[in-house]
Amino acid sequence: MSQKFSTACPLSATQQPHPAAHHRPSRTAQWAIAGLICSGLLSALPAAAQVKIGFITTLSTPAGYLGQDARDGFMLAIDEEKGRLGGVPVQLIVEDDKLQPAAGKQIAEKFLQSDKIRLFSGLIFSNVAAAVVPDLLAANAIFVSPNAAPSNFAGKGCHRNYFVASWQNDSLHAASGALAQSLGYKRMVLLAPNYQAGKDAINGFKTKYKGSVIEEIYTNLNSTDFAAEMARIRQLKPDAVYQFHPGGSGIAFIKQYSQAGLKATIPLVVPMPGLESRILGAVGEDAVGVIATSHWNGDFENPVSKAFVEGFRSKYNREPTPYAAQGYDAARLIGAALKATGGKVDDTEKFRAAMLKADAKLTRGNFRFGQNQHPVHDWYQVSAVKGSDGKLSLKTGVKVLTNEGDPYAQECKM
Repeated sequence: MSQKFSTACPLSATQQPHPAAHHRPSRTAQWAIAGLICSGLLSALPAAAQVKIGFITTLSTPAGYLGQDARDGFMLAIDEEKGRLGGVPVQLIVEDDKLQPAAGKQIAEKFLQSDKIRLFSGLIFSNVAAAVVPDLLAANAIFVSPNAAPSNFAGKGCHRNYFVASWQNDSLHAASGALAQSLGYKRMVLLAPNYQAGKDAINGFKTKYKGSVIEEIYTNLNSTDFAAEMARIRQLKPDAVYQFHPGGSGIAFIKQYSQAGLKATIPLVVPMPGLESRILGAVGEDAVGVIATSHWNGDFENPVSKAFVEGFRSKYNREPTPYAAQGYDAARLIGAALKATGGKVDDTEKFRAAMLKADAKLTRGNFRFGQNQHPVHDWYQVSAVKGSDGKLSLKTGVKVLTNEGDPYAQECKM
């Protein structure tokens, strides 16, 4: 069932999604009517003037909160403009790909053929993106990613209609590699799921880490049992461990790593998906001592980020994750392009020129598109700390990388 959002009318407490909605996917059906609540405003907006945005994302499975947060951040940007982006009325149509490439592909076909959508966002996982993005680009549609950014679309496979608002997969992990290198770890074990983003994670980490990788371990996607991996780490006795497991898998890994007694003797390094507000809330004090990197954190002092955090808390009654910030940033970038083109998306070259200007203030602050239309921005160390009140929070530390792009940009010829 599609969720269609055409206005920014505030939702009541009973209409807002529950923070734990990903454990009960059927509740997403309650949101399907949210965009129809303010029928008076809907009737005031000519249907022909609305730009439809197809939002294909992961709302179910243990990783469903990633897509929920990206969707909610995107919707917040629309709400702030009372149903518009860049002054242009928009209709956001959301469907759950269930972390299944075939399902994502089917939704994309429906959006293209039946709904006549030409502007897309929402994809979270690289394996779904691999199935969906080629079809969108073949139809001359525009895609702006709020998360998924596999290497095969960043280099020679780049495309003029393909933009990434988050980071390129490898660069997400290169920041952690740079941090691990600066901390002096000589021997490390690296772990990631066995799919494109997992392979990009290992490769990205190694571009900045110059020590010895004594073993690379690939796990099943969405796995939550790491007993065998814990035993192997104990046997190898590395100086530190790097692991990338988003969503529920990341929660399980940190808990089991701590319970196995490994965190006390072998430092654990993770990228942004391994330590964000949802994971912190789920693992509690097991997160203390974990070393992370991120391009955004909830304590950023720039005005856009502070307003976003306040707005997200007020609307959804929970802390925003970087996925929410990425969804918000993607919407703001799209809004800037729609404003420049007068809401026209059929002229893809005009839309592209407007997108590349990145004429929008974003939550992360410093941002521009590289030549492959992926971000160039900064990365920071992030850690979990306990305040004087006993509450845990994520605190931003030193800047790890400045104006960092990705290793594939030079291969992109556009």
